[in-house]
Amino acid sequence: MKQQLSLAEARRTALAAQGFARPRPQSPTARHLGGAIARMGTLQIDSVNVFARSHYVPLFSRLGRYDTARLDRLVLRHGANGRPRATGAYFEYLGHEATFLPVEDWPLWRFRMDAMRAKYGGPGSWYAENAATVEWVRAELASRGPLRPAQIESDAHRGARGPWWDWDVVKRALEMMWRFGEVAIAGRRGFERRYGLTEQVIPAALLDVEVSSEDAIRELMRRAARASGVATASDLADYYRIRDRRAVLAAVHELVDAGELAPVAVEGWNRGSSPLPAWAHRDATLPRRITAATVLTPFDPVVWFRERAERLFDFDYRIEIYTPADRRRYGYYSLPVLVDDRIVGRVDLKADRPASTLRVQSAWWEAGVPAATAERVATALREAAAWQGLERISISTWGDATADLAFVMPDAARHERPSVEPSAPEPVPAEGVEPALDPA
Repeated sequence: MKQQLSLAEARRTALAAQGFARPRPQSPTARHLGGAIARMGTLQIDSVNVFARSHYVPLFSRLGRYDTARLDRLVLRHGANGRPRATGAYFEYLGHEATFLPVEDWPLWRFRMDAMRAKYGGPGSWYAENAATVEWVRAELASRGPLRPAQIESDAHRGARGPWWDWDVVKRALEMMWRFGEVAIAGRRGFERRYGLTEQVIPAALLDVEVSSEDAIRELMRRAARASGVATASDLADYYRIRDRRAVLAAVHELVDAGELAPVAVEGWNRGSSPLPAWAHRDATLPRRITAATVLTPFDPVVWFRERAERLFDFDYRIEIYTPADRRRYGYYSLPVLVDDRIVGRVDLKADRPASTLRVQSAWWEAGVPAATAERVATALREAAAWQGLERISISTWGDATADLAFVMPDAARHERPSVEPSAPEPVPAEGVEPALDPA
């Protein structure tokens, strides 16, 4: 890898590390899906399902149209018959926020589970003061096996509500036990989690493996660097949400000493008048070009760290689902649009399944986008519609890219800006990390 990179070279390096330099398979298999997840290192989960659930989209962005049932069998522990399987290749934990992670990585996350317990499970905590509830839930799982919260019912607990996200005490106990590593997610029915005791879900050979915090953070920084291609310390820390900057820098320096990372200077990456320290992984590649035209989920590693997205792509991005409808600038759930090595715009997509229509609720260009880009974005939208099994596309009148897209898509219908946009969803702590329980 070069010691100095232009910004365009840094973008291509980063996108190549995420798999965008690879040719798309004609018919993605489970092996392709697993390979893409391995390159990313993790797959973030989110409950919003306006276009498609977030964990499905990164695989589509990299591989094109694929059968989501294949991914369900990989990460949701669904068998070919739709029934839950007892074991799986992935587990769910707070790897970035709520994410799917390779099951063999379970020992790497013990340091975070222990930190969670130390911070939120000690004397005086809700967990300690509700020990009877916790023990009752643990006994239910031990005797009955993995269960959905609704299946754990008791008159002594039903209806007891607290201030923490208005969950009943059973749900809260399960969530705390999950964060502490006492229970694991044994699959989902639809999108509802099934919780089991850790020994019911995680292979026994992994349960007693001990990895020190220092070794775990070093390994996670190694993986973050490989998945990033080129990155700053903040980029690496955010990839797996490591809050201890001193531990991150210690790991980076050890990886440099081992020859796995090399310092690089990236054009425009500055802190004041000084270059911002950055490193490239030894396996990073610099392709001559990236050929891509696709949408990204807001929770794709390419854009999930907003500071990095702005530094790499000059892309200022915020999700507006929690912004009041009349104050949204770009739409409810706008998706970044990647064309080659640039983010060229954003589109707010809605899958209107009763009408079999992909609704482009808004579309916007980034500054300086060539006019010919509209054709490439149209191709991406057609592919997105086909992947979701939607027969038609309708483009609204809201956004400076809508007229350009309508011009190159004469077969698309038009509609006005929706007069009533979706309200913000209820927070779903089971799929993310509420402010009180940040990763360690």
